[in-house]
Amino acid sequence: MQITGYKSHGVAASVALVNAATSADGDDSEEALRDLLREHGFFWHQFEPRHAESFREWGRTLRRFFEATELTTAVDLLNRLLLQIPMHPHLADHDDPVGLHMHYAPPSADLPHRFRATTLMNLSELVCKHGLSRTGVCAAEGCDRVYADTSRAGRRRFCSESCANRTNVAAFRARQRET
Repeated sequence: MQITGYKSHGVAASVALVNAATSADGDDSEEALRDLLREHGFFWHQFEPRHAESFREWGRTLRRFFEATELTTAVDLLNRLLLQIPMHPHLADHDDPVGLHMHYAPPSADLPHRFRATTLMNLSELVCKHGLSRTGVCAAEGCDRVYADTSRAGRRRFCSESCANRTNVAAFRARQRET
């Protein structure tokens, strides 16, 4: 598992959290948040019910990043957040298949703080490397979910294959009606 870069677990976890906490069809229940952490390689067993609102709030905060259409807006937001979230980078090599990797908050920090630090750094790395070309809000009509494109081509505009297919089929049918 790559920890840094546009395919990092922090970027995918950011997308999942924003969609859980802010999308019309999102599920930000305690159980769903715990599952989200497990799915994205965080220490989900340390999740406590008192952490739920902190995660929801972070999802609402990060949504502004995914909604940004101007690089300066996204950079300003990330810079403000980088000043607010104390970072204490260190190398970690716990028993998992990842091996030696970077953590951005101390092991003594609570789970929400470690999650915020990791996702913030990974999104910042993504912006440094790709600008806003790999993130956004789904282009499908009626969908409010966000995405981060981890494909090699970097041309994604939809949150899922379902939204992409639905939009493409609708466009095809509209063209057929015109002819």
